Amino acid sequence: MEYKYIGNSGLRVTPICLGTMTFGSSTSKEEAFKIMNKAYENGINFLDTAELYPVPPKSSYEGTTEKIVGEWLKTKPRDSVILATKIAGAASGWFVPPTRHGLTAIDSFHIKRAVEGSLKRLDTDYIDLYQMHWPDTIVPIEESLKAFDELVKEGKVRYIGTSNDSAYGLTKANETSKHKNLVRFQSIQNNFSLLNPRFLDELSTVCRKENISLLPYSPIAGGVLSGKYNSGLYPEEARFTAYAQNPSVRVQAMAKRFVNEKTIEASKKYVQLAKEYGISPVTLAVAYSKHFDFVASTIIGARKVEQLDDSLKAFNFKINEELFKKIEKTQKEILYPMG
Repeated sequence: MEYKYIGNSGLRVTPICLGTMTFGSSTSKEEAFKIMNKAYENGINFLDTAELYPVPPKSSYEGTTEKIVGEWLKTKPRDSVILATKIAGAASGWFVPPTRHGLTAIDSFHIKRAVEGSLKRLDTDYIDLYQMHWPDTIVPIEESLKAFDELVKEGKVRYIGTSNDSAYGLTKANETSKHKNLVRFQSIQNNFSLLNPRFLDELSTVCRKENISLLPYSPIAGGVLSGKYNSGLYPEEARFTAYAQNPSVRVQAMAKRFVNEKTIEASKKYVQLAKEYGISPVTLAVAYSKHFDFVASTIIGARKVEQLDDSLKAFNFKINEELFKKIEKTQKEILYPMG
């Protein structure tokens, strides 16, 4: 098994990480255990969750995913699993989460409340990687980092990371850590895929220069890159079928971002390219997102255990120069399908 280190940390992880955001909503606890067991048996040592999960977020079952992961974790040696979770982002951000009655912030109070809740639900005494789910536009990053720094000193958290962040946000945080002698973000978890290569524009430079690792999420673009939306119809039980029918304007907007004319056009080209190389389009998509030197581990997801198969095949598939040039050709022809 190939391993990579996250940033400058001691976290040695497999190049594929198992995401858990559907556990407790569209994925039952029984099926979630099957998925986690299969991932573990195939060598994956890295799991990612969040206090906000499962999705779409609802106050009625918030925290359920961490409880499921915590129960499963008791069946394995704790030190054999690198466990990542997240504090819900600030209410000043891109949407107001139901967490703590919609009053979330990345301040000292909320960080301490959040980590204590996660430790209890996960039934563990430490978290390997504790991440900010999205930035706070009000609270100064110095205050946030001081609170994270205390958690590391207390031994509740080993390392910290950010998510859904910008080049400015990551750089500002990194420089603050340097000048204030505080723990720094070792990772950034952002959306990155064949359909959304925007990370390459600026953030990849920050990661390379500062040795901060990207943990890409949604490498198959929520299932769009599998080709299942290519007929122009929304398949039954598919994520964006449910999102398109959701009463929330924000959730509907997310469905349109992932499923639109440009994403479908690009997906058709990638499906054809995968056929040319004798692999599944899912395998191609996951292999692409783990291809880059600034990526430590790509986060895959599954609602059903059999959905893991094609993603796991990306362990042994490498994108060569010829294939990469063909991918770049499509990306130039169809610029930024997800906007």
